[in-house]
Amino acid sequence: MAEPKPDVSLKDQGNEFFKAGNYLKAAAIYTQAIKKDPSNPTLYSNRAAAFLNLVKLQKALTDAETTISLNPSWEKGYFRKGCVLEAMERYDDALEAFRIASQHNPQSTEVSRKIKRLTQLSKDKKRSEEVDNMRSNVDLAKHLDSFKSELAQKYVVGESWKDIFSFVVETMENAVKSWHQTSNVDARVYFLLDKEKTDTEKYAPVVNIDKAFETPHTHADCYSFLRQYATDSFSQAACLIAPKTIISYPQVWKGQGPRKWKHGQSDGFFVQFESPLLRKEWFISSSSEKGQILCKDPVALDISAHEVLPRIFRDT
Repeated sequence: MAEPKPDVSLKDQGNEFFKAGNYLKAAAIYTQAIKKDPSNPTLYSNRAAAFLNLVKLQKALTDAETTISLNPSWEKGYFRKGCVLEAMERYDDALEAFRIASQHNPQSTEVSRKIKRLTQLSKDKKRSEEVDNMRSNVDLAKHLDSFKSELAQKYVVGESWKDIFSFVVETMENAVKSWHQTSNVDARVYFLLDKEKTDTEKYAPVVNIDKAFETPHTHADCYSFLRQYATDSFSQAACLIAPKTIISYPQVWKGQGPRKWKHGQSDGFFVQFESPLLRKEWFISSSSEKGQILCKDPVALDISAHEVLPRIFRDT
């Protein structure tokens, strides 16, 4: 653009550069004007807008606050402050500034739109933070109190139930963390091996079962293998993890009705606990929250109706 004429005020010169999108030059001109008229709130307000477009947010905030201090009853200072705080993603603070602006100018549709937008952004941000917190702080033990009590009642000799409970919680939490990262888990059976009896060179604590649910035949073969594996490895317990999407057989959620299967078409994975004295099963469904995958709390299932594998351990 052409250089402004000398007789045009510095404020007007700055405004011309601002309208042309030359925010750096506009800010420089406003600064010159402020040096000549340091008590003019309009100049600070205009420079705040220029700094905001330059993403110099702290400088913009300082100018907005100076605007307010010079003219506390002018809504423009609060509006500028709200815009800067919005850019900083300080939505609650921005809302407060816009509400004060609205008090000084209730007829402003621009301020009303900002308040409506920021109210929603604030809600979205809080929910997003909640989701982030839930994703990063996986704590399933608090949802398994009844299972914990059953274990303690079944395993009355010694404190082996504590090891079993920790084993199940760790297995489930690792599966949830994997789901949060990849939206998937590997179909596996995790075994709690006997520290004294198990030949660890021969028997691993994890068995992949990704082919187990393809047909009734592969399902039966896998079950037979796992049952023998549990015996030969002297395992104390086992925990199966299987994503719903890979299960072609048995699709235990079909034909159950909403009373018995409360998860509808939700994606997720099964967790089936096996031991000689106790069997339990859960389904952990997932959903998309604010663009992120979030596992819901484990929900206990009736294992007699929903088992994805028959009993692995022989009755004792």
